[in-house]
Amino acid sequence: MVRERRAARDGRRAREFEAFVAGAGGRLLHAATLLTGEPTGDTEAAERLLTAALARTYARWDRLRGEDPYDHTRRTLAALFAHRGHRYRRPRGGTLARLTPQERLVLVLRLYEGVAEEQTAAALGLPVERVRAICTRAVTAMRSAAARRDTTGTPLSAGTRPSAGTSSSTGTPPSTGTTDTTDSRATPGATGPGAEADAGAGVKAGADGGAGAEAGAGAAP
Repeated sequence: MVRERRAARDGRRAREFEAFVAGAGGRLLHAATLLTGEPTGDTEAAERLLTAALARTYARWDRLRGEDPYDHTRRTLAALFAHRGHRYRRPRGGTLARLTPQERLVLVLRLYEGVAEEQTAAALGLPVERVRAICTRAVTAMRSAAARRDTTGTPLSAGTRPSAGTSSSTGTPPSTGTTDTTDSRATPGATGPGAEADAGAGVKAGADGGAGAEAGAGAAP
């Protein structure tokens, strides 16, 4: 009887978790791909990172007790990336590849995921002012890159950093085993709510296909 109850509980947990991954896995993979700096269609590192985060969510599934599993997985994903960020410094040709790992993490949380500045700071263990400055620097870098591309007509190489500073399945345990004011000291015309909104729209577009982030980041506020 105990064994049957345990089997029933495990089956229920597996079904609930698989339903969660089916609904949220695509967006989480987009976020992971932006973090690792990989291009769409070549997301091996992002899939490994997301699988590790999902495995931890699955292990705690019965103890979430009303906590949003998406928020939990996103926090875990961010924490894992922050710990492993040094592995993703080499440019990989993705939308945010020219940013540093820390800049990517802040930009993804603030603009792609829409996490509040204070929550982002708490999650990363940074002062709010530091998060704001990093976000401003990243937005400025993306806007400058887009402006240079528009001026020359030639995209920057994946490894070039301006001077201004996917829905697919992943392995899961059951089946396999953003818009606040910015630092006013930054370059005029590249900051403020309008600039962050433009960059945020671009980051989201880039997650779905190519260089949309740069185009959005380069748009006039």
